[in-house]
Amino acid sequence: MTRQQLVDQIFSKRSYLCVGLDTDIAKIPKHLLSNADPLFVFNKQIIDATKDFCVSYKINTAFYEALGARGWESLEKTVNYIPAEHFKIADAKRGDIGNTSSQYARAFFETLKFDAVTVAPYMGEDSVKPFLEHEGKWAIVLGLTSNVGAEDFQLQRFISKTDLLDEGIHIEKQDNKFLYQMVLEKVSKWGSPNNLMFVVGATQANEFAGIRKIAPQHFYLVPGVGAQGGSLKEISEKAMMQNDVGLLVNVSRAIIYASEKENFAGQARTVAAQYQHEMACYLKT
Repeated sequence: MTRQQLVDQIFSKRSYLCVGLDTDIAKIPKHLLSNADPLFVFNKQIIDATKDFCVSYKINTAFYEALGARGWESLEKTVNYIPAEHFKIADAKRGDIGNTSSQYARAFFETLKFDAVTVAPYMGEDSVKPFLEHEGKWAIVLGLTSNVGAEDFQLQRFISKTDLLDEGIHIEKQDNKFLYQMVLEKVSKWGSPNNLMFVVGATQANEFAGIRKIAPQHFYLVPGVGAQGGSLKEISEKAMMQNDVGLLVNVSRAIIYASEKENFAGQARTVAAQYQHEMACYLKT
């Protein structure tokens, strides 16, 4: 999917909602467990109920991988069922040496037909580049996450020294930045705003003014609204671009687990519609 196709969907639906299909077999309504493929039955009903209000679906592959071969079958059936107009994200957090990343890219872009995959950048450029070599596909690179462990590395200061020559005088410039800022600066040069996004958690809203300065034209995937406590209003005010939004806000548990009863899909539709209505109020044009 191209950037323009995604932007067209956002303005057509007045929504930048991404629904997270982080489907945990232990949490889906019990009456579905008698089905041959309860995960797919659940996902199918959630998709049918929410597709009018969102522009994207994000599948956290861990919940499917945990079930082995049958989980991968549920995942593939789910991806194939999502309408073509929706931006399909594999939340797989891959990233390895170049030849291995190339195979990951083939798996998610060619075999499973996702539009994007989340990528961990800490093995460097050669681990990310293979995901950027597929036309119409996207790498969504981890930038600044919402979890407590973000403080272990991402929010540590990174002091770099740069030697400069200013009018014949040798000076030393010292940059004191967070590690995640260094990552954003470097990774943004590996791709373009047309094939590269970043993940920034919704609980990090106060950092977005600085983040937009580092990579102003890129889209950002923002998880953490809803059950994790992130504010849609705050994110929309601080992270949205003026012209084409540049934002996908992911909501998972608050939508897909809105009810444990047989009316779960109807309740999911109601919550998704509420998010879409609020998003429409924040859109600038």
